[in-house]
Amino acid sequence: MPKIGVLALQGDVREHVHMLEEAGAQATAVRRPAELDAVEGLVIPGGESTTIWKLAEIFDMLEPLRMRIKDGMPAYGSCAGMIMLADRIQDGIDGQQTIGGIDMVVRRNAFGRQVDSFESDLSFAGADVHAVFIRAPWVESVGSEVEVLATAPPGDRIVAVRQGPLLATSFHPELTGDTRVHEYFVNMVREL
Repeated sequence: MPKIGVLALQGDVREHVHMLEEAGAQATAVRRPAELDAVEGLVIPGGESTTIWKLAEIFDMLEPLRMRIKDGMPAYGSCAGMIMLADRIQDGIDGQQTIGGIDMVVRRNAFGRQVDSFESDLSFAGADVHAVFIRAPWVESVGSEVEVLATAPPGDRIVAVRQGPLLATSFHPELTGDTRVHEYFVNMVREL
């Protein structure tokens, strides 16, 4: 049973912990570098990417997160977590930083404001899933090492990607009760 942390600075922490446990992992909240060192993989939940970035700096987590990602720790980012795993962002605030790791450009709030949130059925890595998009980003472009796992309307926007041990979705699978995205990530952790 892999031990997977959920970055507990802001966002859907409890929901991800529950889904990870349902998917066969031992899940725990991560707020400090010592807690990060004790996990085999990490989920970076949705929330507000600028808030997560600022809190990561306040809690002295930004550099330890970057180092663990650089050293090959599996990580999964949903919504704001996708933004945090992007090497480059568009429409960020001045000076906004990410953890990085996935060779992609992500546009913040690309699908619109809170009132523009929506749900859609889509194919994720060959499985049909129901996706919840809340002020969601989309991926503008990816590098050659990035695998596109899902697209969504309008215009077949990229909404799920994988690069090696890193996974990102612009939607919130933790809100649907369907564990398949979390199972996919748990299996990634098991494989490494």
